[in-house]
Amino acid sequence: MQQIIEQNVNFGLVRRRRLMQICAISALGLLIALAVANGITFIIFATGLGCLLLAFGFAFQHKLQISAHILLWSLAAMLSAFALTGAGLFDLAILGYPCLLIFAAILGNIGLFVSILSFIIAQCILLTWLTLHDHITPNIPSLSWPHLVFILIIFIITGFSVYILVRDMKRLMLSLQHENSKVQLSQVKIQHLAHHDALTNLANRLYGEQLFQQKLEYCQRKQQQLALLFLDLDNFKPVNDALGHAAGDELLKQLARRLSDILPGDHHLIRFGGDEFLVLAPGPAGRDHLIKLAANIIKNVTAIFNILQNQVTVSASIGIACAPADGNDFKQLCRKADIAMYRAKEDGRNTYHFYDDSLDKANDDKFKLLQLLRLALTEQQFRLYYQPQIALGSGQITAVEALLRWPQADGSMISPDQFIPLAESSGLICELGSWVLRQACQHCALLRRQGFAELRVAVNLSVIQFKDGLLPGTVHAALQQAELPAEALELELTESLLADDTEHILLQLDTLSQLGVTIAIDDFGTGYSNLSYLRRFNASTLKIDRSFISTEEQWQANAPLVQAIIQMAVSLGLNTIAEGIESADAIRKLQALGCNEGQGFYWSPAVPIEQLPALFTALQLSAQASPATSNTNLLIEDGV
Repeated sequence: MQQIIEQNVNFGLVRRRRLMQICAISALGLLIALAVANGITFIIFATGLGCLLLAFGFAFQHKLQISAHILLWSLAAMLSAFALTGAGLFDLAILGYPCLLIFAAILGNIGLFVSILSFIIAQCILLTWLTLHDHITPNIPSLSWPHLVFILIIFIITGFSVYILVRDMKRLMLSLQHENSKVQLSQVKIQHLAHHDALTNLANRLYGEQLFQQKLEYCQRKQQQLALLFLDLDNFKPVNDALGHAAGDELLKQLARRLSDILPGDHHLIRFGGDEFLVLAPGPAGRDHLIKLAANIIKNVTAIFNILQNQVTVSASIGIACAPADGNDFKQLCRKADIAMYRAKEDGRNTYHFYDDSLDKANDDKFKLLQLLRLALTEQQFRLYYQPQIALGSGQITAVEALLRWPQADGSMISPDQFIPLAESSGLICELGSWVLRQACQHCALLRRQGFAELRVAVNLSVIQFKDGLLPGTVHAALQQAELPAEALELELTESLLADDTEHILLQLDTLSQLGVTIAIDDFGTGYSNLSYLRRFNASTLKIDRSFISTEEQWQANAPLVQAIIQMAVSLGLNTIAEGIESADAIRKLQALGCNEGQGFYWSPAVPIEQLPALFTALQLSAQASPATSNTNLLIEDGV
């Protein structure tokens, strides 16, 4: 819109300048003609000169329409007057009509031009009729020098009008050529933007598909394979969170330049979106060159980036699919490479994985399991089983850990290792976790009313349950609904959870601690084992992972580490619970190291709520008979 306004303003200025120029040159011509004119000729020239000066004045005042009408009609009238008083159609004034039409074309609109043209035609017809019917007699003067002056003035004014018209046309043509060049350049830029990522200047997904088709046709002619490498940065979000999006953008630009420099000339790097990239790699069949390429890409991705005066390191996971072995459709190959990339992440990240059909089957199985999971949640097919935690010194039951089970109609169980990660990735873990909290609190309250007044229940939490910040409210509501005191509930967190968005989690854990809920660190020793986390999160219990003590071989390999964990817990005033105890020998060793409690198959596997009262009674009797090392497995096997 602004450009159109500017163009209109410029056109008005040019038109005003042309009006003033034509008025000036015509007035100058008439002034010269006055010097050699006499009689009626002098009067006509003088009148015309006055009109031209008036038109010039209106043009100067930006009244262009009035000025153009005065100029053109005064010239038309002047030429007509000369023709009528002179030689008619043979008069020199007739030579001025072409000039008048040129002025009308330059200065007037279509209406004014047609009016002047019509006037000239009518004038010529009238003069012819009047002459043929002897109403006027043409007065053909003898040739004189003033006639030459008049002719030259007409030619000069006509030549001037033709000159400025042609010059304006040339200028217009140049302007059109310039605008056309700008349009062509804009089209090139638009096409480039449509095909390239604005941040990295790499080919975008749309153009990437075209490049894929071109490369695929080339590889098919050469009987080669075309590999598609799907690259995703493993830890790009913390860069954005810590340094801002400007730093993230700079990292992506540097990464694009770095990878472009190392790729062979016939390879293409494509920004798929976000922190995801594609590499089109034509080459011979086989994996050897692709393995080298993937390793080289990972090596360059993990090299240090200097971002806004900070040294930043990231890593990448790569999935690889190949045409024609894995298909020839771009979207399908992207999906398969994406699946392989996620398997690379599951394999520990910062690595690569080739696609194979088993990955699709695993995905199908996950999808089917997810549908069953949604149905199971709606129909409340899940059940809570409980495994007791035993004081190693006295053999008394201190608490039970709530463990989620998914029984099937045929009597089998779907392992939590299968459905818990799926519930986390799908977001169902929040709803499922809320149900577990409510059920566990209600069951614990029921058992306390049945005579086990000091019983406590431990519930495992997922990091996903902290994301929306609603966990403290969910826990408080579960305790109130079950009428269970907060100190009877212990929440178990894994070490990996403590390293994820700690400030957000810390705020919620502080709120939970204020309610009176205790915090336990589960699987301690298998993750970060960061002492500062224990202090910041007000943990009261450390659970030693079963992988350290379940078998004699594990114990022999990990005894120093177990001892160090227990000593650290003692120095911090924390309670310790060893998981996976399966023998009396393990109990004695843990007691000697100062471990407080244990749980495992030595006492009992996890059992439904209905079996807990009988199990508690049997364990209490056994503890009274032989504290700490009593084995109740036979009781469990007999159905107690």
